[in-house]
Amino acid sequence: MKGQNPRALAAQTLARVTAGASLTAALNDSPPRARNNDHALIQELCYGTLRAWPRLECIAASLLRKPLGKKDSDLQALILLGLHQLTAMRIPAHAAVAETVGAVNALGKGWARGLLNAVLRNFQRQSEILLAKADDSEPGRWAHPQWLIDALRQAWPDDWRQILAANNERAPMTLRVNARKQSRADYLSVLEHAGINAEATIASDCGIRLQQAIDVSHLPGFAEGTVSVQYEAAQLAAVLLDARPGERVLDVCAAPGGKTAHILERNDDIELLAVDIEAQRLQRVTDNLQRLGLTANTCSGDARRPQDWWDGRPFDRILLDVPCSATGVIRRHPDIKLLRRPGDIETLLELQGEILQAIWPLLRPGGILLYATCSVLPQENERRISTFIAERPDAERRAIDADWGRATGIGRQILPGGMAQMDGFYYACLHKRATARS
Repeated sequence: MKGQNPRALAAQTLARVTAGASLTAALNDSPPRARNNDHALIQELCYGTLRAWPRLECIAASLLRKPLGKKDSDLQALILLGLHQLTAMRIPAHAAVAETVGAVNALGKGWARGLLNAVLRNFQRQSEILLAKADDSEPGRWAHPQWLIDALRQAWPDDWRQILAANNERAPMTLRVNARKQSRADYLSVLEHAGINAEATIASDCGIRLQQAIDVSHLPGFAEGTVSVQYEAAQLAAVLLDARPGERVLDVCAAPGGKTAHILERNDDIELLAVDIEAQRLQRVTDNLQRLGLTANTCSGDARRPQDWWDGRPFDRILLDVPCSATGVIRRHPDIKLLRRPGDIETLLELQGEILQAIWPLLRPGGILLYATCSVLPQENERRISTFIAERPDAERRAIDADWGRATGIGRQILPGGMAQMDGFYYACLHKRATARS
């Protein structure tokens, strides 16, 4: 990597995303110096550019005589990054152009200096025409890939525009107060005293939404385990699971451990096993529990092969937060717009079915399994569960009585945004019959 120019580093980060890396992983690969000195700017540039990527691509296509090749993916990213600064950031236009053009040398592509300068200057001159032209196509207007626009329109004919608009917004920073250490009301007072503007969440009784995101190191009591960062919609899992004292609980696909910790914060008089296929991610579960002063058993294992890690003793409650398309959390992970492909959905459906079939036998008769996704696609949610119930005579749905989200055929679906400003999540509660229905 040449130089430490923040825009060049952001472009290289975005190029890694276009090659298949997650934004989180790509940002973590930045040099330590960049993470310390320019992290906020690099992060802002990357998140903002990815949020608008399909729209910026439409604009760039009108400005380039011919598309850039794969070997110049970093230059393509720099062009989109420059356009994002001119369309959505408060950086003065002359500074955005000069700094972005200057970044080509740090990429080792000085030959492109004139090209980049011409593209950005031409956009400034023709911005009104180019933005109107981008609006002529749905990816340009909604800043989403066409296949996803089509999928959301089919799934939610009355709500797809709201979903797309919410996906393009910044997600609020949401906290979960550890009720074992402090009440939500008291912690809100602590935040007010610290000059941090916040409000209580609507659906979660222990959630707090900050008016502006801040570094966790500036949160009072974070290091002591008084509070954690967790989406409000994700905070509903522990409430719905409702583990009781003395019960044996399984948390499958548990990393990074936010739901694991919340289950224990509500009731630590349980025996809890947290399982995840990635040992490295499982370490984050352990770290989170240690900060909160909580204890659970952890195990690295494939949810499709419980015979490799299960001791044969059934569980009273199981939280199954399956791998999914993550189409409900795009505003937090805008790289999903680039990384997810239409064919991924069928692969995920097969994986979800395999995990459900493998984990269900671990639940005791009379027990409860809570199925969760951060998807808004019905085929991963109520259709997936409906198919499973049809295949299992001992499985029946249990109604979720709640005033958040909306009831579907089975379970409840939360759509992103709206009055509660929650992320897109789906929950279904399944009860295992003591005797299979005939």
